[in-house]
Amino acid sequence: MKSVKFYRKPELVNPCMVTAWPGVGNVALIAATYLKDKLKAEELGEINPSGFFDLGGIFVKDNLVETPKFPEGKFFYWDSEGEGKDLILFLAEAQPAFGSYEYANMVLDVAQKFEVKRVYTLAAALTEYHPDQPRVLGAASSPELLEELRKFGVVLAGDFFIAGLNGLLLGVAAERGVEAVCLLGETVKYAAKMANPRAALSVLTVLTELLGVEIDMAELEEFAEGTDKQIRQLGNEMKKEFLQNFTRPIWEREEPEENG
Repeated sequence: MKSVKFYRKPELVNPCMVTAWPGVGNVALIAATYLKDKLKAEELGEINPSGFFDLGGIFVKDNLVETPKFPEGKFFYWDSEGEGKDLILFLAEAQPAFGSYEYANMVLDVAQKFEVKRVYTLAAALTEYHPDQPRVLGAASSPELLEELRKFGVVLAGDFFIAGLNGLLLGVAAERGVEAVCLLGETVKYAAKMANPRAALSVLTVLTELLGVEIDMAELEEFAEGTDKQIRQLGNEMKKEFLQNFTRPIWEREEPEENG
């Protein structure tokens, strides 16, 4: 049965919503989870996942069969206690296998239940190189929102595609008249399958400014420094492999024939 189960019904004032699904570099989930943890957001509810996923097996622990477990999609809330806008976060363990459009609408049903006027999604923007300081690209549901993003240093790159629910939710929100913004952190292609906390940090820095929220970024910065080294090492290894496989030393090249 496709439904949302609520644990509590808080009274929130002018809340925004931040949503995140797994994606390239896990940028969205790293940023949103860090925000949730630092704000100590409380559980609000969850979507019943059984109508959106199929299971291909089960886990066995100490030779004992565990019961089937579907990927979770949970709502959390944070009450600013009058210091600013309240916040709802939705974090999902996986992209739905089917019914993505319906899934997006269920997330937005919760948003509108609490009178959310603006929804943020987070994602990655693929680049050919590993930037020391990833830029944040943006997309929005109106020209006015784009101008707001520009004031926060967000790059407006023109035409591009945002895959998965981190993209689809934007379009569904626009259909329903809810303001929608996506922030995308630059992520190098050759390390797309690695966690990229540096890109997540760039995205979260802009997001917290837009939300008017202050959190300590020290732990995420430390995580990013360690991962930066791994990504650079991977890049150096790929360059070395390229030089070995696609270039030949000059002494191995054939001499050009002389014309008589």
